[in-house]
Amino acid sequence: MYGLLIIAALVAYWISIKQSAARKQKQFRLPADADEILNDRVSFYRRLSAEDQQVFRDRVRDFLAETTVRGVGTDIDDTDRLLVAAGAIIPIFSFPDWRYNNISEVLIYADAFTKDFRATGDNRNVAGMVGDGAMNRQMILSRKALQSAFRHNEGDNTVIHEFVHLLDKADGSVDGVPEYLLSQPAVIPWVRMMEDNILEIRGRNPNKIDPYAGLNEAEFFAVISEYFFERPDKLQEDAPELYAMLESMFRPDKTNGRK
Repeated sequence: MYGLLIIAALVAYWISIKQSAARKQKQFRLPADADEILNDRVSFYRRLSAEDQQVFRDRVRDFLAETTVRGVGTDIDDTDRLLVAAGAIIPIFSFPDWRYNNISEVLIYADAFTKDFRATGDNRNVAGMVGDGAMNRQMILSRKALQSAFRHNEGDNTVIHEFVHLLDKADGSVDGVPEYLLSQPAVIPWVRMMEDNILEIRGRNPNKIDPYAGLNEAEFFAVISEYFFERPDKLQEDAPELYAMLESMFRPDKTNGRK
């Protein structure tokens, strides 16, 4: 009997948390000029239909209702928060039920920082990082990188890059193999494709992909995802097989003929 009471209490507590989160989402409001900001700054958003833009804004709202975005040693504004949320939603837009359960806070530094999160001194060359250990469930972004990410449509977007790392991390390992996005038969072809492309990047790099993608499989997946979302036409032209594989991951309904 005592055990049943404990279970009932836990279920009631879980339901109350869910209801509280739902109320928070419903009450949260985006800035009045959110559509204008997103249209002006986010090329992915501009390419959407009016209906899908509304869906995108709703998901941006839900993300910001659930995730704290705050400045550390610098002031941030509504545009900063919208750009962070846009970078979060872009990789998961084709997955309406996806939620980032592995992040609760995004910290914005004024500029680049060190690998141990220092914003002053030497070796400040990190623009974005998914936290681990004591920084688990946190992401750190440079405000300078955040602003430039959506200003230049050159396939270089630190925000998308870091949220793709979170997608990769959702299966427990940041290894360039996002098991939630890949069907089992596609895992080995994807691993082989990564290995071949990494060797090319480290060598002659015919498609002129950012050399950082050659560092390891996790960075390859994050960098090539930036290209897929920011410069899809160029990636499709330069690397059609790679583009097709990414499309099967990020837009499964389209590749299965359901859109």
